[in-house]
Amino acid sequence: MRLLLLAVVAVLGLGCERVVLYWMTPAEPFDPGQLPAAPDYAAPASWSALPERDDAADAEVPELPAADQRSASADVFYVHPTSYIGPLWNAPIDDARLNADTDRVATRIQASAFNACCAVSAPRYRQANGTAFTHPSEDSRRALDVAYADVRAAFRHFLAHTDAARPFLLAAHSQGSVLAYRLLREEIAPSPLRERLVAAWLIGAPLTEEAVAREIPEVPACASPEQTGCIIGWNARGSGYEPGTFEFAAEPGTQLCVNPLSGRHDEAAMPASANHGAVFLDAEPVLVAPGFASAQCRRGRLLVSLAGRPPRDFMSRLLDRTLGPENYHPVEYQLFFADIRQNAAERLRAWLSSRAPAR
Repeated sequence: MRLLLLAVVAVLGLGCERVVLYWMTPAEPFDPGQLPAAPDYAAPASWSALPERDDAADAEVPELPAADQRSASADVFYVHPTSYIGPLWNAPIDDARLNADTDRVATRIQASAFNACCAVSAPRYRQANGTAFTHPSEDSRRALDVAYADVRAAFRHFLAHTDAARPFLLAAHSQGSVLAYRLLREEIAPSPLRERLVAAWLIGAPLTEEAVAREIPEVPACASPEQTGCIIGWNARGSGYEPGTFEFAAEPGTQLCVNPLSGRHDEAAMPASANHGAVFLDAEPVLVAPGFASAQCRRGRLLVSLAGRPPRDFMSRLLDRTLGPENYHPVEYQLFFADIRQNAAERLRAWLSSRAPAR
């Protein structure tokens, strides 16, 4: 019924973003006694993806085949974006429909970018209500703490079941990137784990250069495509974008931007010809489109120009309309999928080479 009403609102040209915000906003204050049950990460059902099973993270196309994750030389810990649109402060992880949506619109189209080089682990977690990012409050902070506690517990379980010397990549999007950044700041950067970190892809989050330099100087923005132990992040927008209702609240400063086509933290413009392929695994048929998007970091925003209209289903177009014109947040992985894939392998090779015994 909610989706049907949203569709009617969109068709009639009414205020889609106001309706979505109304639906999403919790009616009651945060109550820890009403939280969904916490995940048990010893149970496979608490994971969207695991290396030892067939799942959404194994998605591939002939042009970009997946490797056997059981023999991969590194791991990826992937934290999915918000897939819950509802009025609870924290979403349950035992909702079959929500889990299917998460697998389809997050793990399949994002985490699979890393399956050529690495074994992918992707936890389910009690994700915070989306308004926690656009309309922050004390209640939303508490909801985010719940989501983060799950991600941290999943990460510790992940570490307990991997080789203590094995490299890993951190990858996330949107809400997942906010939580993964906190994980990087609190669990990885100040510990020996930092030496195992290949790089962190924290895409679609309001990370500022100033905060990263202040909070985790040991893990800077990536200055070159082969640098390791660094952060890659961007927020993709077109030249006609204007901030709307669902823009992330952010502290003052310049948002961190590493160009996905160059792997560099600079403002050099990269033409669409440098794009190895946008990949839309959710399209029918799947679309692999080299040269689909240009990219330039400009004053903290990744300015992109597209060669066409991204293939989107009806509900995805409703989301796009809610976010506003030329806000490419929902497709920030898809636009640069092949480049993310290639760069992950490049940085992993550099990490492995730096640890290889001298001859």
